[in-house]
Amino acid sequence: METDKRNLREICRIAARVFFEKGYDGASMQDIARAVGLTKAGLYYHVGSKDRLLFEIMNYGMEILHENVIDKVKTIADPHETLRQTIVGHIDLIVRARDLEITVILHENRSLKGVLRRKINARKKQYIQMLEDLIAQVQQREGGKPHISPRLAAFALLGMINWLYQWYRPDGPIKQPELAERYVNFFFRGLLGESQKSVASGQSPVLS
Repeated sequence: METDKRNLREICRIAARVFFEKGYDGASMQDIARAVGLTKAGLYYHVGSKDRLLFEIMNYGMEILHENVIDKVKTIADPHETLRQTIVGHIDLIVRARDLEITVILHENRSLKGVLRRKINARKKQYIQMLEDLIAQVQQREGGKPHISPRLAAFALLGMINWLYQWYRPDGPIKQPELAERYVNFFFRGLLGESQKSVASGQSPVLS
């Protein structure tokens, strides 16, 4: 069972690259089988169908998000720091080239249909709810009337981060630590207003 899971993850990793390069509609199962090193029949044995393969890639992408972002902030007591590290971790997932499963989730979201799409959307909603709860906790600690609803703030944050794959280049003039710091400060200033001081400068173990 564990071997099958490792094999499926490897298929997902390679297939994600094919989908990234050719698009879901443009990539054939033969293209993916060739890239993976399987016969077409062997690929169907592992994944069942092209739709199922896309689902498995997206599901694996959500597992990567949990392992590399959500699980790492679970033990942090301060909601402000939890949210900050969640933002930094999410940015890292989007901009690093090795996790194309995350890019496939963003770029091919509408290609998945029916029950499989609803299953992925349910996992996404759990993450959105986590962000909403964190934002609400940060606002409560700050006191006063919130400048924006937690739900709207959560979707604004996701829009900012998830669009990075469209334009950000790691070899460009803005390096990832600076990008993450500026995003964190920009978001918290918008969330908490002018009284919010820099939350990353000089106190960012994740960025250092």
